[in-house]
Amino acid sequence: MTLATDHHHPVLIPSDPQAGLLGVLRRILFGRVSTTLAFALVVLFVLVAAFAPLIAPYDPLRQSIIQINRLPSAANWLGTDQFGRDVFSRLIYGARNSLIFGLLSPLLAAIFGTLLGITAGYFGGLADRLISRVVDLLLAFPELLLAILIAAVLGGGFWNIIAVITVAFIPGFARVARAQTLAVRQEPYVEAAISMGVSTPVILVRHVLPNITAPIIALMTLWVASAIRLEAALSFLGIGTQPPNPSWGNIIRDGLNNLFGSPWPIVGAGLAITGVVLAFNLLGDAVRDVLDPSTGR
Repeated sequence: MTLATDHHHPVLIPSDPQAGLLGVLRRILFGRVSTTLAFALVVLFVLVAAFAPLIAPYDPLRQSIIQINRLPSAANWLGTDQFGRDVFSRLIYGARNSLIFGLLSPLLAAIFGTLLGITAGYFGGLADRLISRVVDLLLAFPELLLAILIAAVLGGGFWNIIAVITVAFIPGFARVARAQTLAVRQEPYVEAAISMGVSTPVILVRHVLPNITAPIIALMTLWVASAIRLEAALSFLGIGTQPPNPSWGNIIRDGLNNLFGSPWPIVGAGLAITGVVLAFNLLGDAVRDVLDPSTGR
């Protein structure tokens, strides 16, 4: 795909038959065997999360004193925990939390971070200095540490955790959007639009935003895995999803408290987190290589 410009806006010209949206998706999903397998695992993860009530054999919150620490069997595929709850059912319902936090938080972070980055990069001056200093301050903290600090203030709860992960990811999106906006701001078609008196909102929507979307989408796809991992870490520390609601992170924490009674919660949740995070990372790498090949090289 090549980029041609005129005095009004850039025009994407397909240079090969795969330049359309379907072609891009085909290259992303089926360009490598590993990516195809990762995509299949992601689809399975989404289906399990969406249809958890139909798939889970038991109520994930139901406790039974006579079923404590049972070994894996036909009735309980991954055994039971120290409260007699079915581990397999809790993992299935825990996938819902991971899916919601993993998709919603990076999406919100991409929206707010892109708005901040475009504002800083396009207008410059005081807005750029203020936004850049705040972003630099937030980037001084590792994502997990920043999330822990914010979660300690806000406490647990669904929307609080969404806010925690979103704030932790906003600086990265803002920095990428600012850098891309600075580059696009110098392009001839943007300068031509400004000289012709085109309003700033129109320039941002028609010229700037479409040309910085690819790296933003690539980054968002990669950070879905980070959001899942971050939510699991917060739940493991007790400041994420609160018991008795199942989350892969608090399933591992409960398993550690009952390690010698039943190791299956740790094994099951650990494999689930590893598989899903690896799948989203492979998928994110493929999206980045196709949409933003310069970073792939």
